[in-house]
Amino acid sequence: MARYTGPDCRLCRREGQKLYLKGDKCFTDKCPVSKRNYAPGQHGQSRKKLTEYGLQLREKQKVRRYYGIQESQMLKYFNMADKMKGITGENLLKILESRLDNVVYRMGFAASRDEARQLVTHGHFIVNGKKVDIPSMLIKVGDEIEVKAKSKNSPRFKELVENHRGTTVKWVDVNPEDLKGKVVAEPSREDIDLPIEEHLIVELYSK
Repeated sequence: MARYTGPDCRLCRREGQKLYLKGDKCFTDKCPVSKRNYAPGQHGQSRKKLTEYGLQLREKQKVRRYYGIQESQMLKYFNMADKMKGITGENLLKILESRLDNVVYRMGFAASRDEARQLVTHGHFIVNGKKVDIPSMLIKVGDEIEVKAKSKNSPRFKELVENHRGTTVKWVDVNPEDLKGKVVAEPSREDIDLPIEEHLIVELYSK
């Protein structure tokens, strides 16, 4: 399945809530979800009640769009989570939180996960001293992430230092002035700020 290239805000409206795909815009009055809190399209305002399958599908799609991953990746992560000890749904969310692009975003080195994915792909980050350009790389406890020396002087990263919004999770330790950070613990379910009913996703994939 090809990656979605349309307006990000349309995805938020489809799910009926903010997925914070546009960075700072999501926290302003310009956010389309605040203005038009109904699904896009001709029949967006006359949405019918969802079936059980529909609820499960929407929850899966919401998480996919939140983390910016494709269906094949989602299924791979679910299979990984299902083989791990513990609750499958929580394991799935922990895996998604451990993606490099998400960790970069959580550290405040990008305004959105989409920007974080782009910056990683363009080779602006170093993990444990080695250049990495794979956004889906899974980060472990103890891994250190740093902006490449040549990139630190770019206008974008200078702006990030000046306007660093701080980290929203406790499992990363960040030095915004040096544009480096370290994963100090495993992601916690409580740190995921989007209302997600992960059990619906488990039910969907378990059929």
